[in-house]
Amino acid sequence: MNGEHDESVARIAAAIAEPARTRMLYSLSDGRARTSTELAMLAGVTPSTASSHLQRLKAQRLVEVFAQGKHRYYSLQGKDVAAVLEALGVLAGSSPRLTSSTPTHLRAARTCYDHIAGTLGVVLHDRFQALGWLNRPQPDDQAYEVTPAGAAAFRALGVDVAHCRGLRRRFAYACLDWSERRPHLAGTLGAAVLETALRRKWVVQDLDSRSLEITRAGRRELRARLGITELPE
Repeated sequence: MNGEHDESVARIAAAIAEPARTRMLYSLSDGRARTSTELAMLAGVTPSTASSHLQRLKAQRLVEVFAQGKHRYYSLQGKDVAAVLEALGVLAGSSPRLTSSTPTHLRAARTCYDHIAGTLGVVLHDRFQALGWLNRPQPDDQAYEVTPAGAAAFRALGVDVAHCRGLRRRFAYACLDWSERRPHLAGTLGAAVLETALRRKWVVQDLDSRSLEITRAGRRELRARLGITELPE
């Protein structure tokens, strides 16, 4: 290894080594994003101190920022960071995990305005990306574009991408899920996915709430068409 590489490793290690920053990083290791205020409370520091710590972590590419409305949410910057924290956790002993207080039926699947949210929404979002149907041209922007392969695949599901793009609303973007603290798909494309899921009876909507129930046929179809094997109950 050369000197420049060694110095880079040392800077990353130093950023992780400070106890408050360590607590922040481990609080994000469950995959959910959190605000600087939440991270300040979890780390036991003031908001201004938390802001300085987060800037240090961002500079070392350990965390990334997700802006939504007036809020800014922080999450780990990729699986490599999570893997490093997990390895350090093995050496130091297990670390506590945070749990969600969201009611189970709402956390599993629900609507967020006119698109799918909850665990199901996050799973679909991640699967669309993994299949190469969506990409994000600007890393600092939350807007998505549909790839040529994605346009054909969505069309096969019954989603008219061209129609979605022509509507006078945002086409496709990442919306941070309030229970999962990870993105689900919003915009006219997200609304069309929900419409398709309801039309095909993959999900049914509770008339008295925003919760969605995944049907037996829906589980079968999502497994066959999208390769999704793990779905919330």
